[in-house]
Amino acid sequence: MTAPASTSAPAWLLQPELGLCPCGCIGRRRKGSFVGKTLAGASGVLRQAIYSEDVAAAKGLLQRLDPRVKLLSMLGLLIAVALVHSLPVLAGAYVVTVALAVASGLSLGYFIKRVWLFIPIFTGIVVLPATLSVVTPGDVLLPLWHWHGHTHGVTEQGLHGAGIIIARVATSISLVVLLTLTTPWARLLAALRALGVPKIFVLIIGMAYRYLFLLLDAVDDMYTARKARTLVPDGGRRQTKAGRAFVAAGAGTLFGKAHQLSEEVHQAMTARGYTGDARTLHGFRLSPLDGWFVAGAALFATALLVAGR
Repeated sequence: MTAPASTSAPAWLLQPELGLCPCGCIGRRRKGSFVGKTLAGASGVLRQAIYSEDVAAAKGLLQRLDPRVKLLSMLGLLIAVALVHSLPVLAGAYVVTVALAVASGLSLGYFIKRVWLFIPIFTGIVVLPATLSVVTPGDVLLPLWHWHGHTHGVTEQGLHGAGIIIARVATSISLVVLLTLTTPWARLLAALRALGVPKIFVLIIGMAYRYLFLLLDAVDDMYTARKARTLVPDGGRRQTKAGRAFVAAGAGTLFGKAHQLSEEVHQAMTARGYTGDARTLHGFRLSPLDGWFVAGAALFATALLVAGR
């Protein structure tokens, strides 16, 4: 009886490649292109959306509420925050939004970064000129220049007004983020429709949300196909020029694809009986927790208005 043939891997496959270090640190690191960075950012948007759906399916405080209750309560709180003109009161309202995020099982770091790394910072840049004495006269705290014998700079009244605007925007964005993170998108659209929002408005929002991910996926496929067909990458200025040309051509192609796809999807939805109403598998049902939350939100909004005066 003969011995079975050896099933081990061949020697040439086990030998390491010449000139390569096991740690992978040999060679010069290439700088990523702006196209790749843009697509990486788009992938980050997709990951955040998927994470939001996971959070909305959790068993937190806001997740257990009826979407209609959350929508009306958040709308009332947004109106109350918009009418408050006291910085300490707005700061207290923001602390309450953070407490609601913790009670709903949200990551505190993710929630704070999602709020403060975008709109409030841009709002701060916009209101920065309002802190100067040429825009908001008052007591100068930080002198910057002199003009005709008068000292100009950052005023106390300007800082107070800018702080109120930033705190108001941060609190409002926190309420909106709480609503979107703790409510599945389909149920949020259904709640809008149940509260009397026009069909065309709900339809546009729903299609925009869905097409966002579809177009991002199409852009990623186009870039991956381009990289797979590039044998020798250009370097320096040539690579930047080629990347800009690809972005310009890809934008036109993507616009054509989006227009054609929108027509096909609309015809398919109409043929299947779509009327513009958002429907979910589970209907809306009020619970005692919803009543308690509405009462608490109403009392909190009233307290904000009274304290803000």
